[in-house]
Amino acid sequence: MSSHVAIGTWSGGRFMRFGEPIREERLEALLRPGDGIRTVMTADVYGEGEADRLLGRALEGLARSEFGLVGAIGHDFYTGEREGPRGYPRFTDPRLRAPGGYRDYVRMATERSLERLGVPSFDLLLLHNPDRRGFESPDVWEALGELRDEGLTGRLGVAPGPANGFTLDLIGCFERYGELIDWAMVILNPLEPWPGELAIAAAPAHDVKLITRVVDYGGMFHDDVLPGHEFPQHDHRTFRREGWVQAGRERLERMRPYAERHGLTMLQLACAWNLAHAGVECVAPTLIQEPGPDAKPIERKREELAGVSPAPALSPAEIAEIRTIGDNHGCMALKGATPDHEGDERPDRWPVGPELAGVAERWGIEPDRDLRAHAPLVSRRAHG
Repeated sequence: MSSHVAIGTWSGGRFMRFGEPIREERLEALLRPGDGIRTVMTADVYGEGEADRLLGRALEGLARSEFGLVGAIGHDFYTGEREGPRGYPRFTDPRLRAPGGYRDYVRMATERSLERLGVPSFDLLLLHNPDRRGFESPDVWEALGELRDEGLTGRLGVAPGPANGFTLDLIGCFERYGELIDWAMVILNPLEPWPGELAIAAAPAHDVKLITRVVDYGGMFHDDVLPGHEFPQHDHRTFRREGWVQAGRERLERMRPYAERHGLTMLQLACAWNLAHAGVECVAPTLIQEPGPDAKPIERKREELAGVSPAPALSPAEIAEIRTIGDNHGCMALKGATPDHEGDERPDRWPVGPELAGVAERWGIEPDRDLRAHAPLVSRRAHG
């Protein structure tokens, strides 16, 4: 990977429900590397492989050296059954296989994804939305290491999700398997500095580079999501808590003078703010076609992303001031290991055990202070 901006197959509304689904040909053109965007990303579970195939068509005719390719595996849609809005189970789910079966699954999923894409290898392969076993199991990471050693991917990484959280789990993963992990993907934007910033601080110490997603904050930084906005039925953003558009818009307007001062669009401001953080080397916002005749065309949003400069655009004082405006500490219940988890362990939520308490202590994180929801109204979060 050598690009500071990337576009993923979750854009365009066909495989992930953000905005209106655009035509297949239009999405292929949007994803095709070139015109300032070199790196493209996909996950095998999107469309149960259909996103891979569409991206493969977008890559046809390009030399392999002309683009960077990021893949992701983790949800077993081959043998697992979809569980409503929670999607497919992780391949590490004990209902599907024991640890001795991880190696065969990881190889199979990677080879099939590459076959659908029509390429021999990934530049970066991410472990997608791992459960606790994915973060912790040596069987998982030994299997991924073998893929890298055999040339099926140049680098390895981890992409926690789909919602906010997994702070201690991600840092613990760095500590256990840092020699294998080259990249991690986390949620970060000026309206959502927390909790991503906590894990970001640990990445450079383990030589891990970061991709940040949800840079657009559910489309807010594209500047065409306004109070009263009507989201299409089943749009993932309807999981955000009531009033998020109005509250976000008010804070966005307080940030607008910083964008105007530097001749940036609001999306470019969000990207510049993310890239100013140590370790953040790539931004991958969701490109969304909103409904209605006055919505900004998704192609224009791509042009804005392509226009993001890798050079620093904001001063340290501006970075701090923007972070203060967007401070969201404690505004939601987090996923992964959290101090407010109750009941049995779930695939996306579990208690903070002794080992992760040690991780927190080493990194100056106080779980009750830093990882607990404090807002009176907390709702589920979608990964957009």
